[in-house]
Parts: sequence; C-alpha cells; structure tokens
Amino acid sequence: MYDRFAALRLIDQWLAEDIGFFDLTAQLMIDPAATATFYMNAREPLVVAGIEVAAAVFTRYDPRCKAVLHAQDGDSVEKAHVLMTISGPAQALLTAERTALNIVQRLSGIATETAKYVRAIQHTKARLLDTRKTTPGLRMLEKHAASCGGALNHRLGLDNGIMLKDNHIAVCGSITEAVRRARLGVPALTKIEVECDRLGQVHEALAAGADVIMVDNMSIPDMREAVAIIAGRAQIEASGGIRLDTIAGIAETGVDFVSTSRPLQSATAVDIGLDETA
Repeated sequence: MYDRFAALRLIDQWLAEDIGFFDLTAQLMIDPAATATFYMNAREPLVVAGIEVAAAVFTRYDPRCKAVLHAQDGDSVEKAHVLMTISGPAQALLTAERTALNIVQRLSGIATETAKYVRAIQHTKARLLDTRKTTPGLRMLEKHAASCGGALNHRLGLDNGIMLKDNHIAVCGSITEAVRRARLGVPALTKIEVECDRLGQVHEALAAGADVIMVDNMSIPDMREAVAIIAGRAQIEASGGIRLDTIAGIAETGVDFVSTSRPLQSATAVDIGLDETA
C-alpha cells in the first residue's frame, strides 16, 4: 500500500515539471468547452500497478475529470484489456495524459518484472524481497509496485530496521561487537540483520544473536552449508548478484528470503496507451 496524501504531493510536482507555465498546445488548439472520453488500454500482457495514481493525476489537475477503473493494482491482464475510462474537459485530459501514462507504465513495468521472479521461486519456501535501490523520490510507489508483483517489502527506509553490513562491522571491529552495540538501543520489536559473505561470519553472527543472517554473494554450496549451520535459529536472506536465471537455484538452498534490486532497477516500462476507443 501507499499513502494517498503523499502521492498527491508527488503528483503536484510531476504536473508542475511537465506543464511549466501552461500547456501551450492544448490551450491554443482545444476549445475550453470541449469534452472527451478516452480509454487507457494495455498494449501487452502486464501486471497492473499505479492505476489509482494515474487516475489521481487527471482528477488532481482538474476535479471535473472522472475516472472509472476496470482493473486494480496487482491484477494480471492481457493485451487490449481496458484499464481505465477517463472523461472530462478535453484540455485537462490532454494536458495530464503524459504524466498519468508515465507513472502507470513505470510502476506496472516493475510489477510485471517482479512477478517473473516470484514465479521462478514459487516451488520453494523462499519469498522474494525488494531492496532500497529505488528511484529517489519514488520509493513509496516503486515498493508498492514490487508488492503488486508479489514481492515482500524489505526495509522502507533506514529507520525500519538494523542491517549491519561490512562497513558497519569494520568500524565496530567485529560482528560480535556490532551486534552488541545494536542490541543496546534497538527498539524491542526491531530485528537485527547481519550481512555475511563467509561461513565463519555466519557462525559468529549466529553466536552473537542476530535475528536475520544475510548470505551475501555466497556460492550455492556455501549457502546450503549456511542453512545447515543456522538450522532455523535465525532467518536467512540470500542476496547479491541475483538474476532471473539464477534465483531458482538460490531459493532451493533452503533460505527464507531472496532479495534483489533487479526488478526495480532493470524493469522496462510496459506499453499502455490512452486511446479514443477501447
């Protein structure tokens, strides 16, 4: 989910960026009294994300615009599916069109790509996690898109949990000391996760009382051994260099979670158009 009030603030910024002083084309060419109806069509199979945000772009710009949704975020739709009918003042519809399409194409692209990774590991117990490698300013919506594709959200921000990575550990001197310091001030229900790239670190993180152990860039055999070492005493997240063609083998090692930024960073915007006909 996402906060609709926060989304409206983003929409204001997007519209201001695209419009500038005013839409020169629409205001010169279109009669202010003219009305129109358009259909937002999927031009390829996709997983929907951001359709309500796209509708809000139109209504935020001009409350006289009326949107009827024919799909919900998280729906898998085929080519030619009508996602939305939007009607209202023609000037307003044409001015807001590009901004609305940009966001729904981007977010649906992330959801569609995420769903491929989710399907690749659905035969295992592992769940897909997203990451914080999001577009600055769009984290809330890109993480929403990842969840529409079937992923679970990792930390939403640095205040959502403690993750002790190699540089944190280096500054503290050891995993044991890093976990000790974190445990002194961590909120009672907040987990401590430790990144490990060697099996020796897994032993140390487990002994230190880490709640989650990340096996980072380990080989498949080492991941299997880490799972055996931990033996259910902490949750295990696999991460690092994970691709669609490798994720199944990693999930099959018995880890609880697999995290990857690829659906966020490499997703291609899907083809969605605003047409006069459905």
